[in-house]
Amino acid sequence: GGRFVCLEFSRPVSAGLRKLYDWYSFHLLPWIGTKVARDGTGVYEYLPASIRNFPDQNRLAQLLKEAGFQAVDYHNLTGGIVAIHVAVK
Repeated sequence: GGRFVCLEFSRPVSAGLRKLYDWYSFHLLPWIGTKVARDGTGVYEYLPASIRNFPDQNRLAQLLKEAGFQAVDYHNLTGGIVAIHVAVK
């Protein structure tokens, strides 16, 4: 067997933080990336869209259980902006 550990962007747990984080990631972050890299192609819009499409904390835990992992758990960091999932198989 082995241990699975995943540190990944996730969904903020509070509605207020989620709203602020969405504004930051969909508006400010792409603007900063575009200015710093001097790249107007829109490539910096990919990250927030990718994060939003990734399973949230509970769904990823469920997928791990369905894949046969045991002792599945997760810990939110920074209010859920990032989560660490741990599982054993």
